[in-house]
Amino acid sequence: MAGTEADPADRTEADRTEAGPTAGAAGRRPRHPPKPGVIPLGPLGLGEILNGTFATMGRYWKQLFGVAAVVYGAATAAVAIALAVAYATVGDRLREVIDTPRGVDPSWTDVRPLLIAFGCVWLFGMAVLVASNAFVQATCPSVVQSAVLGRPTTFGAVWRRALARFPAVLGAVLLSGLIAVLPAALFLLAFVVTLITSITLDGSPDQLFWLIPLGFLGALALTPPAIWLWVRLSLAPAVAVIESRGPLASLRRSADLVRGSWWRICGISLLAFAMAAFAGLVLQQLVNAVTAVGGLLTPSTLGGDPTVGQVLVAVSGYLVLFMVAQLMTQLITTTFPQLVLNLLYVDRRIRTENLAPTLAEAARTPPQG
Repeated sequence: MAGTEADPADRTEADRTEAGPTAGAAGRRPRHPPKPGVIPLGPLGLGEILNGTFATMGRYWKQLFGVAAVVYGAATAAVAIALAVAYATVGDRLREVIDTPRGVDPSWTDVRPLLIAFGCVWLFGMAVLVASNAFVQATCPSVVQSAVLGRPTTFGAVWRRALARFPAVLGAVLLSGLIAVLPAALFLLAFVVTLITSITLDGSPDQLFWLIPLGFLGALALTPPAIWLWVRLSLAPAVAVIESRGPLASLRRSADLVRGSWWRICGISLLAFAMAAFAGLVLQQLVNAVTAVGGLLTPSTLGGDPTVGQVLVAVSGYLVLFMVAQLMTQLITTTFPQLVLNLLYVDRRIRTENLAPTLAEAARTPPQG
């Protein structure tokens, strides 16, 4: 009837009320972002970052661990050559110290050259380790670029890309490392100054020992800002490789990307480093278990009062296992956190710069050459 028939405008509004939310929700329902590679091309959660990291290690393990093994193997060879040179220089002194009768202290004239040689080899080894870590940090973004787009890559392509960006990554690592080392350096400097001054003045100035607690308090005070700055600069290696920027520009770019997400990046980074450290600890425990089962370093093998030569022979097998475990630990503790940081870099650019459409287009475009 006419009296009960609804007005067309009212009916249209009613139709919109009944169908509108469903139709609107269907129209606004977000589609799943494309996933050409190891991660979906959208804002990443913690699970997606970790899954993407493990997927990258699983799909590109030959390129990733191959380059890292070559780099660390070359570093080990360089340190071994340095040890050989040091032994050729002070080998006679070392034999004099080893052949010293029991109960007799070796002379200072024999010990001093050994300490100097050991110090030089240690400094050289630390420099080689820093350079090796920087090269591996330059390798990870090269692999992540292919992993995100779902493209295959080769050992040679990863090696050439990492080698080209190695100087920039090394500069960024050294600059950011100086910030992280500053608190410990302050305490060490105070301790060394106090020790040298006390020895120079024949140990009389006891009042100078206040420098040690002062240095400790200064280190505690500088640790929070050092951690804050380290997190702000933690994306610099990825920037240096993916965006081909210099060291200083990479540090500034990293600080800009981290702004507004410091706590998130800090928490995920700490989790990644903790997971890598736990894996390294498990490997070390496996080595200890193997040496215990194998009977190394037991009283039966060393005897009641072993000489230095007997100890060196007994621990040779342990040293070989330890070096293998150390290499595997170094591979994990260096690559895993860096892969996580590289995916955090991609996540920050997706969130702040809408990088997802560009990545999706790049994934659909066949690679050139």
